[in-house]
Amino acid sequence: MKQVEVYILSGFLGAGKTTLLQNILSEEQQNHRKIAVVMNELGEVSIDSNMIPEETPLKELLNGCVCCTIQGQLEVQLENMLREYDLDAIYIETTGVAHPIEVLDACLSPLFAEKLEVKAILTIVDANRWQNRTGLSIQLRKLLIEQVEHADVVLLNKVDSLSENEKAKTVSEIQSINPTGKLFMTEFARIPLSSIQINKMNKKQQHEQAHVHKHLHLRSYVHTFAHPIDLEKFEDFLREMPDTIFRIKGYIRFSHSKESFLFQYSYGMPLYMKEPVNRKQTLVFIGENLDHSMLQKQLNTLVI
Repeated sequence: MKQVEVYILSGFLGAGKTTLLQNILSEEQQNHRKIAVVMNELGEVSIDSNMIPEETPLKELLNGCVCCTIQGQLEVQLENMLREYDLDAIYIETTGVAHPIEVLDACLSPLFAEKLEVKAILTIVDANRWQNRTGLSIQLRKLLIEQVEHADVVLLNKVDSLSENEKAKTVSEIQSINPTGKLFMTEFARIPLSSIQINKMNKKQQHEQAHVHKHLHLRSYVHTFAHPIDLEKFEDFLREMPDTIFRIKGYIRFSHSKESFLFQYSYGMPLYMKEPVNRKQTLVFIGENLDHSMLQKQLNTLVI
């Protein structure tokens, strides 16, 4: 019986997991392989799933983290995929706060002993986030380090923002944490598929479990706008936003334009991309100890 390959995509919020997944799917398509995707989102609304080509089988796990609250759901979705499709590989994109070992545990269920072969855990690291990780809480810092420690392949992404000395220092730090994993430096998560497809996984060490809500205090907040918003006010809101908000993603429209935008924000950097289709104006916020009522109040003032 043919075993389906499984690749687990790990990495902190905003590191570039979805961009990496898009790059991988593009090359897999050129290779005429049959690929499916499982996407796990902390929030109750999925934004990144719109990035996946329509012809690619996709299962979504919303409003929880595979590593703690919805591990059983992952098993069900994997079971469904194997029943519904003839596949060569499944890529699992975890939430930015998932512990890769716990996702691995779900894939190693006895249910799949003869059906799945987990090939690699790929962890993508935002070079800037790594440089400034001391600004994170102790629990999140620990998670970031363990995501690197348990990876078979580490991609140090957005390296164009580092000097040569910073690159050397960061590479040395990552290699000291994970001396056996393969390490690549990337921009825009671009890497040949052959570099990340490996034959043998590293042996995994024990890890300290961190429940996404109890220990990391991470929350998501979903906000939908009924009308276009004021761009200037929105940018003022972003400038005043607390550091405890790590990631924003979604679709948005502004009063000065008829166009719709895909909006992404991580580590203080906003990104607007024109969206050819008008989508529901929904933003998903992910951060530590989010004050939902305060966010709602502030966002309501942006509507014209």
